[in-house]
Parts: sequence; C-alpha cells; structure tokens
Amino acid sequence: MTRRTGEDGYVTAETAMAIPALVLVLAAGLWAIAVVTAQLACVDAARAGARAAARGEPIHDVRTEVIRAAPPHATASVIDEGDLTKVVVTAVVRPNWGAALPSITVTATASSATEREFDHHPEARHG
Repeated sequence: MTRRTGEDGYVTAETAMAIPALVLVLAAGLWAIAVVTAQLACVDAARAGARAAARGEPIHDVRTEVIRAAPPHATASVIDEGDLTKVVVTAVVRPNWGAALPSITVTATASSATEREFDHHPEARHG
C-alpha cells in the first residue's frame, strides 16, 4: 500500500506551470532558427547574384538568379555602379504558427567587380 503525501498536488501544479514555459522556449528557439535560416538564404542569394554579375551576365539574369536562390517572397535589387555591382536581398520572416511572435526583416548585401565587354575599351584587346 502506497502512502500519499500532501506534496503530490504540488508536483502536478509545478508540471502544469512548467509545460507552457517549455512550449514558449521551444517556440522562440524554432523562431530563431527560421530567422537564421532566412538570413543565410539571403546571404547565399546575394553572393550568387554578385558572382553572376562578376561574370558579366545581364542585370535581368542576375536578378532572376538572385530571386531563385532567395527565400520565398524576398525582394532583390541589383545596382550597377559601373565597375561594381551591388546586390541586396531582403526578406520578411513571419512565423506560421505563432501570431504573437513578430515579423523580422533580414537583409544581405554582396558586391563584386563587374566584368565588361572588350568592345567598350578597344585598347584592352592588345595585351
């Protein structure tokens, strides 16, 4: 025969209080992972765009490649500054499962020297 003590109710109450706290910590952790994953995807997309621009691909093709590599619903801008091309990727990350969690905007930027056609500099062909 098991003897019951008055502390059995306290254990149940403590467990009932701990479970929501654990769920909240888990949700925050999953949210942080989603934000970091989106940030890394933005970095990868910006770098891919900068590499494409460095190869001399047209700006439209660079932007298409960036959008393909970026997280869903991301925006991309490709800025041609002559000898330098700057790629900026921005994504708003919203939690699908936690309306109480805020949206977070992540941004990544990459730049590259831009390769140009030799037709613009005829003297560059002789070397």
